[in-house]
Amino acid sequence: MTQYDNTNKGALFKNDKEHDRQPDFRGTVNVGGKDYQLAAWVKQSDKVGKYFSLSVSEAQKQTKQTVAAEEDPF
Repeated sequence: MTQYDNTNKGALFKNDKEHDRQPDFRGTVNVGGKDYQLAAWVKQSDKVGKYFSLSVSEAQKQTKQTVAAEEDPF
């Protein structure tokens, strides 16, 4: 079985927002072999109607402590 290649691919997923300023969608994208985080807000314009406003940032590497804390929050 061949391994799936995520290069130059990404996905956005609906975000469970706790505050209005948080993005409506979050996800990741790989560009040229480097991972980035995506955030998208649904906006409204009189000229074009609904559109996405995007933010791209470098993906944060998770440390073993961060992963352990997420798996066992208590």
